[in-house]
Amino acid sequence: MNSIENPLYNKVAELLEQARKQVATVVNITMVHTYFEIGRTIVEDEQQGEARAEYGKKVLKELSIKLKERFGKGFSVDNLQNMRKFFLVYSKYETVSSILQNDDNQLIENQKIPSSQSPAFRLSWSHYLVLMGLENEQERSFYEIEAAKQRWSLAQLKRQYHASLYERLALSRDKNEVLKLSQQGHTVEKPQDLLKNPLTLDFLGLGEKNSYSESDLEQGIITKLQEFLLELGKGFLFEARQKRFTFDNEHFFVDLVFYNRLLQCYVLIDLKIEKLTHQDLGQMQMYVNYYDRFEKQLFEKPTIGILLCKKKNNNLVELTLPKDANIYASEYSLYLPEKKLLQQKLNEWIAELENEKEN
Repeated sequence: MNSIENPLYNKVAELLEQARKQVATVVNITMVHTYFEIGRTIVEDEQQGEARAEYGKKVLKELSIKLKERFGKGFSVDNLQNMRKFFLVYSKYETVSSILQNDDNQLIENQKIPSSQSPAFRLSWSHYLVLMGLENEQERSFYEIEAAKQRWSLAQLKRQYHASLYERLALSRDKNEVLKLSQQGHTVEKPQDLLKNPLTLDFLGLGEKNSYSESDLEQGIITKLQEFLLELGKGFLFEARQKRFTFDNEHFFVDLVFYNRLLQCYVLIDLKIEKLTHQDLGQMQMYVNYYDRFEKQLFEKPTIGILLCKKKNNNLVELTLPKDANIYASEYSLYLPEKKLLQQKLNEWIAELENEKEN
């Protein structure tokens, strides 16, 4: 009997698929907690014996051989060292690494590692191997929260990190909200929370072309819509491209129309590959006004307009639009941003904020 015509089979099969996923998740999380405790055990043992360099060469090598004999692959010296690092990074015990040895490579006595319970891990070991490489604790916390909330695959986590999502979101926000990113992840509570500086569209492959048109940009986005939605951020639903509306017997076309379920409003996006002009801003203002007056329902929030452009002029935007306009200009890049430059800019910004607070 065809499964489509057998609702009983479909329901049972769905239950089994869900059970498999849950079992796999439980196994992965259990493994992560176990690796954390192995790391704790290694650090505690390390404190009782030889200096760290000798410990790594001798003890971990012997431990690795015995574990592989009994439990198989996965317990190389490198992996054991990763478990040790995992504990040091996620134990929230800031002085652990500094107490293991002093400048003379001698163990410092009478220091204890806290025996508190493991943190609430929610990601796979492969995810944590990437996260452990992030030295900035706030950045690491942001990516951990977002990876868990958005259920990022390992590839998606790597892509968002290399695309400097944390820095781009931070630089698009009020300085006082930067810390919030590391504590809560990317929250969407107001239109400005949707913005990134810049929006990274490297996945379109247009950077390899000598020239491209707005139609090429639009078609590339539609072809790679899943990646574009991931880059836009949370809550976006795609409605239409070249959405037509008619006013006074004249037809107008909005390049891309989205709906954000978190803000409960339409988001209109116009694509510009040339220099942004005041005419572009005026046109978007008209689009937003039309949607607010004729499309928006009473329970919905005001429409948001975003001009996605190669280069924006903040002064022009401020001069052209009224202060309460729900319209924003956002730059896009066809290449992954230079992470070091964004990090430097963000660090300078945070330093300015700290100086302001002190004064």
